[in-house]
Amino acid sequence: MKDVPQGRHVRVLFQDESRFGRISDLRRCWGPLPKRPEAGQQVIREFVYSIGAVCPGDGALSSLIMPWVDAEIMSLFLAHTAREFAGDFCILFLDSAGWHIAKNLRVPRSMKLLYLPPYSPQLNPIEHIWDHIRENHFSNRVFSSLDDVENTLSAALKGLSAMPETVKSMTNFHWLNTLCLLYN
Repeated sequence: MKDVPQGRHVRVLFQDESRFGRISDLRRCWGPLPKRPEAGQQVIREFVYSIGAVCPGDGALSSLIMPWVDAEIMSLFLAHTAREFAGDFCILFLDSAGWHIAKNLRVPRSMKLLYLPPYSPQLNPIEHIWDHIRENHFSNRVFSSLDDVENTLSAALKGLSAMPETVKSMTNFHWLNTLCLLYN
């Protein structure tokens, strides 16, 4: 790839953002017979956004929690990710959300943005990270404040960052191995 400086390691990342809040996420759960499990429920429209990028090849995860998402926040995330993977040239796959294609988006020199086809979340491995967090940290819970949501999300992301093999097992789709070979 002509954009990659000579001698730099190439890191392939997939980026997306997800909203987490105080609307309960009811899921199936087990309970001892003959009892029926109970789960609290609430609909309070308060949210934070998790912005993340995952490297399926080694399970590395970069993330931020922000109150909203726009081109300025996305620029901050790109700079944060470039610092997280300093020394690497990052090829970042993402969808075409408005803040991903905004004219005022600032892309670090050590990064190249490539866009996934429209309406194809199944191609983005980080979607499995969001599913994992919802299933294991948010399902059947009632949060008393948005700070509780943020603390839970932060703990989940930190926990996953400390378990790259788990992240890799969720995100390293078999077809990605051929893609990574093209750039290494």
